[in-house]
Amino acid sequence: MFVRAATRRNKDGTAVRYLQLVHNEWDPATKSAKMRVLHNFGREDQVDKAAIERLAGSLCRLLDPGRAAALREPGLAYAGSVAYGGPWLLDQLWQRLGIGALMTAKLAGTRRDAAAERVLFALVANRALDPSSKLAAAHWAGRKAHIEGLPATTDDACYRAMDWLMQVRDALEREVFAQVANLLNLEVDLLFFDTTSTYFERDAEDEPVPRDKHGHVTGDEQQAAGGRPGGFRAYGHSKDHRDDLPQIVIGMAVTRDGIPVRVWCWPGDTADATLIRQVKDEMRDWTLSQIVWVADRGFASAGNRRFLRSGDHHYILGEKLRSGSAEADAALSRQGRYQEVAANLRVKEVRLAEHERFVICYNPEAAERDAAVRARLLAQLGEMIKDSDKRTRTKRAELRGVISTKPGLNRYLRVTPGGLLRIDAAAVKAEENLDGKYLLRTSDPRLPAEDIALGYKQLLEVERGWRDLKQVIDLRPVYHRKEQRIRAHVILCWLALLLIRIAETTTGTTWATIADELDLLTLGTFTGPAGTFRQTAELTKTQRDLLAKLKIAHPKKIIEAAPAAAS
Repeated sequence: MFVRAATRRNKDGTAVRYLQLVHNEWDPATKSAKMRVLHNFGREDQVDKAAIERLAGSLCRLLDPGRAAALREPGLAYAGSVAYGGPWLLDQLWQRLGIGALMTAKLAGTRRDAAAERVLFALVANRALDPSSKLAAAHWAGRKAHIEGLPATTDDACYRAMDWLMQVRDALEREVFAQVANLLNLEVDLLFFDTTSTYFERDAEDEPVPRDKHGHVTGDEQQAAGGRPGGFRAYGHSKDHRDDLPQIVIGMAVTRDGIPVRVWCWPGDTADATLIRQVKDEMRDWTLSQIVWVADRGFASAGNRRFLRSGDHHYILGEKLRSGSAEADAALSRQGRYQEVAANLRVKEVRLAEHERFVICYNPEAAERDAAVRARLLAQLGEMIKDSDKRTRTKRAELRGVISTKPGLNRYLRVTPGGLLRIDAAAVKAEENLDGKYLLRTSDPRLPAEDIALGYKQLLEVERGWRDLKQVIDLRPVYHRKEQRIRAHVILCWLALLLIRIAETTTGTTWATIADELDLLTLGTFTGPAGTFRQTAELTKTQRDLLAKLKIAHPKKIIEAAPAAAS
């Protein structure tokens, strides 16, 4: 349907234009489209414009207000667009968890800028959607992405908000855990804990300062006596294989659903075995029911096991197969049949003591991989020691020293009393017995063996969290020098990971897919003689489905509308 101008000529040769409202219709008889006149407006120079305006206004009432405004205003111009879908979705989850309300309440009793809560949310959204430095994040909020209630901010405002975040972190972590547990009906009977490290591109570690037993800076002599002085960014065992750079240690507790419920930071030279005690002490105050702690073999010392066992809690810990402990050797030597619990997992339970059980887990696919790796190592070792008998004793000793620096090869090397180098057949046979196996230790007397194995297998959720923290949220590089701001940066990354995991768990979709789809939901700005308004793009079916799974209402079409300033 459209308006057509038909031209007719008078007898004196002058042309007159007539306006008609016409519609194309399909004629099945002639199999062609024919034009049908619906209404004649009359001569163009005599048309009743007031009547047309009334008709247009009546039709506009049937349209969306934003679209109607765009049609009504002459000279309407498109001024640009910013990201809207991703920040808006994260903001809905942020408010649902009560984080915004908690921060606003805490701010009410201070002299700080009330926009600090919005600034912190903008930093969290930036980590999840477009990770960057705080300076770039301040530029991103407002100019590249729409943050509700925060038209613009500065890097100074970001730093001040981060400083305040450290003052309320304890209340924030407690509230977040309570809200997440209620929102997702989380099962916290299994709580997974693991650590990682992140390094800093600098030449030296921080100057040592007094610290308490938890690694926090303290000016109290009594608290300092319980800890040891040291720098925050310090040399330690790097899980990123960068022992040459200062680092910090980060710990994270994750539920069986992969939801990170809390995060910790320690100086870079803190040993894993001592961290879990602080973690258990702090989680004990959260009024949780009985917890089974699941941790990797780095936490399996006798002291840690006794500590985890206190308070009627239990543990599932990985045990080193090659530890040489009497318990591990006894568990592996016991005969018995494996029970299949999954396509690639079989388990066998061994009881060695009244209050502790061992579960041997066997993965056939992993066994094949272990055998293939060993075959390559043996071939490499055989090539290295071939013809070594012809060398002098000194040269053989030098070769022995080279092989000793390669743990994978050194494991299978045997030196005869005469100093000759041989492949250790006994070591090879012992390793064959360990192919595809890992050993678990638990104190829970009731948990079935298959639940023990599957629970430990879910420790991979923590590893996935570390991977996303470093690759999706870009934990590193850390553009901060002060310890408190480094700690605040880690908390912001944790909050971003928390929102991402809630979105993934609820929708069953990866965050990359969610973010890509929501990136299409932009906020456009239009200006005209009557003023300026901002309107969101139309929702796609995929976007509607995502919002339905998250039980989030559709965003408004018109976000802002401002009349033109009076001249």
